[in-house]
Amino acid sequence: MRIAIAGGGIGGLTLALLCHRHGIDAEVWEASESLKPLGVGINLLPHAVRELAELGLQPALAQIAIETSSLSYYNKFGQRIWHEPRGLAAGYPYPQFSVHRGELQMLLYRTAVERLGADRVHTGHAFEAVHDTGARPGSPVQFTLRRRADGAQVPASADVLVGADGIHSAVRRQFYPSGDDPRFSRRMLWRAVTEAPPYLDGRSMFMAGHQDQKFVAYPISEPLRRQGRSLINWIAELRVPDDASDTPPRSDWNRQVDKSVFREAFAGWRWDWIDIPSLIDGAAAIYEFPMVDKDPLPRWTFDRVTLLGDAAHPMYPIGSNGSAQAIVDARHLVDCLLGTPDTGYALREYEAERLPRTAGIVLRNRLNGPEQVMQLAELRAPQGFTDIEQVIPHAELEAIALRYKQLAGFDRQSVQGGTR
Repeated sequence: MRIAIAGGGIGGLTLALLCHRHGIDAEVWEASESLKPLGVGINLLPHAVRELAELGLQPALAQIAIETSSLSYYNKFGQRIWHEPRGLAAGYPYPQFSVHRGELQMLLYRTAVERLGADRVHTGHAFEAVHDTGARPGSPVQFTLRRRADGAQVPASADVLVGADGIHSAVRRQFYPSGDDPRFSRRMLWRAVTEAPPYLDGRSMFMAGHQDQKFVAYPISEPLRRQGRSLINWIAELRVPDDASDTPPRSDWNRQVDKSVFREAFAGWRWDWIDIPSLIDGAAAIYEFPMVDKDPLPRWTFDRVTLLGDAAHPMYPIGSNGSAQAIVDARHLVDCLLGTPDTGYALREYEAERLPRTAGIVLRNRLNGPEQVMQLAELRAPQGFTDIEQVIPHAELEAIALRYKQLAGFDRQSVQGGTR
């Protein structure tokens, strides 16, 4: 079996490594001329780390990533709403890692080149079109790519084509050419990293505020932590006026902006354990993103072409789930391919398992996912509180956290029991 993967991001490279581990011939086609450690931080939840651990990557991850110890939610006054241990500290068999996205991608890329061979991981080749979806028995998927170096069209074929080419997926656009635009939440994100003294224990993740004004931060560099410092990934989020323009054009995504665009909204967010204005001031570069997702699709699979990760289910960056779900997609897809000689059936089975699960996460994230505890605190106690138990009972907070973990597949019972 030959698997072609359009996209050399976290999901695509994980899929390639899983295919190799199970004796499936995989080939990756990445549009970028060269892969570089770009981006900011992400979280890898225990069910995603489990899959990377089975690929032998946990030791390498532990060298670069922070083993996250806890997650806490605060209101806009810095009063704690909810706190829970994470990863090993919460009794999981695998840690939760906070890591620079680019460093993780480069680890996966180097490993893929080493294991699959450099001739199986192509950069500078953008997916262009599917010409034959492989509907006829024995017929391969036929598609073309465009080589960036000289603009030449490159024909290719495989038994399966997987579109793992992100939220702007060209493979997805082949089957959904219209009516599939990103859905803007009316909230903007400003993302950066700042080197600073550690806060709390140096391994903690926190979120503060509510759905219209939020600040998220977590450290992402284990080498710097060992030096007594912290590289802190942070995201500031604000609602934009309803009369503002629609989703910013793609050319404006990831645009570098000045802190003056949003800093004033967080000017007073200084508490005894963190100074948020100083974090903002300390960033060398700040990038602006619209917070978007897409409506769940009716189907991902067309004969022997299917989708994976953000190409299949772009979701709001809530609950630390985007990269984790792409990794879990990859594992399910390989399991389905190994489970039956009927490739078409395997792809439909993969879709039947993963599409409804990820659609549920997309929709739950629109309701703030586990972060709804901050919105509840804002709605019930907008001027703050002296006892959170009087505002949101502990049992309600606990139920919100568990419900989301079960939906996303990283409740402790599922991870310990090996459920995928």
